[in-house]
Amino acid sequence: MVIFLFLVFAPIAASAARYLWVGDGRGNWQTADRSSAGLLPPATTHPGAVIRVFAARTARWRSIFAVHTWIVVKEKGATTYSRYDYTAWGEPIRTNGFAPDGRWFGALPQTIVAVDGEAAEPLIPKIRYVIENYKFKAYGDYSAWPGPNSNTFVQAALDAVPEPRAILPPTAIGKDFPYDGRWVGVTPSSTGVFVTFAGYVGLTIGWIEGFELNLFGAVLGFDIRRPALKLPGIGRFGVAAGL
Repeated sequence: MVIFLFLVFAPIAASAARYLWVGDGRGNWQTADRSSAGLLPPATTHPGAVIRVFAARTARWRSIFAVHTWIVVKEKGATTYSRYDYTAWGEPIRTNGFAPDGRWFGALPQTIVAVDGEAAEPLIPKIRYVIENYKFKAYGDYSAWPGPNSNTFVQAALDAVPEPRAILPPTAIGKDFPYDGRWVGVTPSSTGVFVTFAGYVGLTIGWIEGFELNLFGAVLGFDIRRPALKLPGIGRFGVAAGL
C-alpha cells in the first residue's frame, strides 16, 4: 500500500514542485504564444490526406496534472487543415480557433497520432462524423473533471478509427469518461477490456492500451508492448508509445 500511494502521489508532487519552483515559463496565459510550432508542412504543399492528434500541457496550475489534446485533419487535395478543439468557453467544439499545430497558450505540442496518405483517407470521414454528431456540444456540457472535456472528445474520435491503434497519454485526464454511456466493454483496439465508474475510477487492460488504473483522473499503470511506466502528473516514462 505504501508503494502504491508513493507511485500515485510522488509523481504529482514532483510535477507540482516543477510548476511552483520553476514555473512553466509561459507568462500570462492571456498573452501567451499560440503560433505554429512547425510540426505540419503548409497544406498547399502537401497534397496527401493528413490526420494528427496533438497534446500540450494545459494552462496555469492545471498543467500540473493534465494535457489538452486536439484533432487536425486534411482531405487529399485540400489546401487547408481543419483543427477541432473541445473547450470550456463558447461553443464547446471550436473549429479552426487556433493554428493547426499551434502552441497551447505557450506550451509546445507533441504529436500523439500521425496518419498520412492513403491510410488516412478512409478514416477522416469517420472522424468528421463523430465530431458532427458529438452529443456533448451544447453550452455548459464541458466539464474539466472527470469529463466530458477536450480529451474525452478526442478519445471519442479515436474510438471510431481503431486502425492506427492510437492511445492518449496518461495525463489526458477525461479520456476515460464514458461519453457513450458504457461502463464496461472492449477497448477500442479490441485487444483488452475496460471498466469505469462514471470516469472517476476505472481499470483498463489491453495489449495496445497496457495496464491503466484510473483513480479520480490520475492514471497509474505500465505498458509491456512498449515498456514504460504511466505516472500521474508526469505521463509516460519509458519507450515512446509510437505514432
